[in-house]
Amino acid sequence: QVQLVESGGGLVQAGGSLRLSCAPSGRASSIYGMGWFRQAPGKEREFVAGISWSGVSTYYSDPVKGRFTISRDNAKNTVYLRMNSLEPEDTAVYYCAADARYTTVVHTSWTQYDYWGQGTQVTVSS
Repeated sequence: QVQLVESGGGLVQAGGSLRLSCAPSGRASSIYGMGWFRQAPGKEREFVAGISWSGVSTYYSDPVKGRFTISRDNAKNTVYLRMNSLEPEDTAVYYCAADARYTTVVHTSWTQYDYWGQGTQVTVSS
């Protein structure tokens, strides 16, 4: 069983930046596509960004496009989410997710991911 561990969350002022990291423990060889989701209080979990196993394909939700960048280092089995120009609306718990099936498609639905992290809180103050 793969466990995903996120880090890098915290409190930041509007306009600031954070970088989230996610690394798996356990059988990292079974991880292919990876993604980030977030959930704000009282709202449903929503897709933020995803990246294919090769890193060639990425996809972003409209609210974060142009501000967030997803990347991965397969040598370190780590995926990153660089978040710039943060807004109070970005406040949420951010979850890392991994797909256990090889595909070149970046999945945007949480139902298509097999492994999840515990989440890391990101709070943006105005």
